[in-house]
Amino acid sequence: MIKVLIVDDSALIRNVLKEIFTKTSSIQVVGMAEDPYDAREKIKTLKPDVITLDIEMPKMDGITFLKNLMRLRPMPVVMISTLTQKGAPATLEALEIGAVDYVGKPSADKPEMLAEYAGEIIEKVKTAAVANIGRLESQANRQPLKVTPVEKGKLPQNMIIAIGASTGGTEAIRELLMMMPPDTPPILVTQHIPPVFSTSFANRLNLALPHHEVHEAADGDKVMPGHIYIAPGDAHLELNIRGGNYYCKVFDGERVNLHKPSVEVLFNSITKQCAQKTIGVMLTGMGADGAEAMLRMKQAGSFNIIQDQDSSVVWGMPGAAAELGAGDKILPLNTIAGAIVTELKRRKT
Repeated sequence: MIKVLIVDDSALIRNVLKEIFTKTSSIQVVGMAEDPYDAREKIKTLKPDVITLDIEMPKMDGITFLKNLMRLRPMPVVMISTLTQKGAPATLEALEIGAVDYVGKPSADKPEMLAEYAGEIIEKVKTAAVANIGRLESQANRQPLKVTPVEKGKLPQNMIIAIGASTGGTEAIRELLMMMPPDTPPILVTQHIPPVFSTSFANRLNLALPHHEVHEAADGDKVMPGHIYIAPGDAHLELNIRGGNYYCKVFDGERVNLHKPSVEVLFNSITKQCAQKTIGVMLTGMGADGAEAMLRMKQAGSFNIIQDQDSSVVWGMPGAAAELGAGDKILPLNTIAGAIVTELKRRKT
């Protein structure tokens, strides 16, 4: 039984969430709080396993409260966010601070969407309950990352680096890319993320990575060295080759493994196009999206790296890939950049 504390200044939202959780046998709502001060006292007495936390609240906003919580009493938090352009930066900041995941605010005036929403938040609370708190705690208390590439040196430019991630992935991707040297071959990224958030995520990465240019991928983009392409949140991303050049293919389509964008789609395109010139990377994430495709990439000649369990927020996707034998190496997050550079140099010679 997962004990949940709901923290939200809206009585309507608190009651909607409580009703959702009450209908599942594995989650127990042990309390509700209308602001962070109320929540602070209830955490002490009720000892919840997971907190759902609103971002915009009176007295103290959710971001400030999360910072204090992760510093003093780290625990799994799922943010209840406004899934809009305005809400994206604060939500991404919450993930940087140490929140496990986020969901949109439930809409009581759209009952036809409530069932889908209920399934999503229940799944994310269950995932948060088993998240790697040690990883989240170290993330919350780390010193600011500096742009210190592993090493500088001429690397082969005709390679591709393909990265897949989900829960915990926005920060894992940022940490990995900040350690990559400036002359990397092109990098394609599929992160499970909503449409509006993918734009903010790409912009946030672009500010953090002065040695690279980060884009939200668009259909037909020419894929170039030193550039990073993020799959849009409402479309699949594939790699295509035309006339000896690499291009992004971005398209609508059915969800694959319940996701759009899907890591499976990106990795399958690599297998068809250029597996022997690819380094595949599977980072932290819930579920198994991309695991089977990563195995096919390896069988077709790619070199694959899987993030290890201790450094992952959730070892779902990387764990599934590891179980299939899809990786050549299973490594802590802070050593993956170095392993990529080593393999690139080996391919050059």
